Amino acid sequence: MKGMTNIHPDAVLTSLLDKGGRSNRRANLAKMHELCRRQYEAGSRDFSLPAIGRLAEAEGILKGRALYNAPSADYRTLIETWAAYAGPAAPKPPKTLASHDYLMRIDDPAIRSIMQAIVTERDKLKAQLNVLKANTQVTVDRRPLGATVSSAPGTQSVAVVALSAQLTSSEREALQKAVSASYLEERGLKEGSHGEIVNERGRTVFEVGFARAVRKVLGDVIPKLP
Repeated sequence: MKGMTNIHPDAVLTSLLDKGGRSNRRANLAKMHELCRRQYEAGSRDFSLPAIGRLAEAEGILKGRALYNAPSADYRTLIETWAAYAGPAAPKPPKTLASHDYLMRIDDPAIRSIMQAIVTERDKLKAQLNVLKANTQVTVDRRPLGATVSSAPGTQSVAVVALSAQLTSSEREALQKAVSASYLEERGLKEGSHGEIVNERGRTVFEVGFARAVRKVLGDVIPKLP
């Protein structure tokens, strides 16, 4: 039954009781009728089966879930009659956002209008950001800087990091300078034929292979000495 009706629930109760049946059923119908009357007089328009079922169970009339059973058709008819008699529930007031409440506190209409535009733009950007978050997949590469992937058939790929890739700019420049001919010459040093560093007296300052080892770390090509 939709909307309000002029049929009073008392008349429906009378017709249901006239059907006869067990005295327990007739007593429970009367109790249900009284429960719905109190609900109506209290100003409530909620006559849904879950709401009335909870009240009926609290008063010991019957179990709330029993209202959904086929033998409880008369109870449902009575409840639906009260629902139609009371009319639809009043619509709930629209829920206002917190930002709207803040805007309404601004007395100056010009400032309120500006702030409303800002809030609207903010909400729009937040919505766009949420869409991007939902459709963006970020892949994080946790390999060390300068690493290359090396793999062989039937084996798992591994990250190989060159020594030169681990150097900072200042570290690279320092090593390059340390084995440069001009830097060594300024300090009375020179590079020997086997990569050793010797002083003016021919004494070895850094052992054989030193300069070549530095250049290997830097990834430079070892020049051929005359």
